[in-house]
Amino acid sequence: MAAPKPMDLDVDGQTVSVSNPDKVFFPEAGITKLDLIRYYLSVADGAVRGVRDRPMALKRFPNGAGSDFFFQKRAPANLPPFVRTVELSFPSGRTADEVVVANPAALAWVVNLGCIDLNPHPVRADDLEHPDELRIDLDPGPGVGWTDVRAVALVCRELFDELGYVAWPKTSGSRGMHVYVRIERKWGFGEV
Repeated sequence: MAAPKPMDLDVDGQTVSVSNPDKVFFPEAGITKLDLIRYYLSVADGAVRGVRDRPMALKRFPNGAGSDFFFQKRAPANLPPFVRTVELSFPSGRTADEVVVANPAALAWVVNLGCIDLNPHPVRADDLEHPDELRIDLDPGPGVGWTDVRAVALVCRELFDELGYVAWPKTSGSRGMHVYVRIERKWGFGEV
């Protein structure tokens, strides 16, 4: 069997190499890696706006949706010039250069790595110590169904409305829901 042929995509004047473009990422629908990249590019304005200037952990599904995945905190070696990184420090004292998706080419590049959903941190690259988003993670579990998750999300929205904040739901990419609230960048992680 011949090795899969990579291809190059022109994304806003940047060349994004797509390895194995015909690899099926969603078997039930027959959606390939290239299809997914093209979809993300079709919604790039909103997708990039949602993650812009935020470092992100790369949640990689090398064999497509429904297969095993792994989180990669450190940016891969040999980054293309259109992919930014920022150094994060962890409570353990360790550091990692993480990817910051700031443009459609970088978005296509992370999807090529097998990132089906995007996992940005609640901070901006210019101030890693002060979150600008509060996130509440709601997941179903034993005795807690999706109806319960939705009900709690609505209570969160009502509470934040009363406090003068706007809260919005976002599916978590797994099986739950996140409630996001934009906040001022004046508190550290402990206070948030």
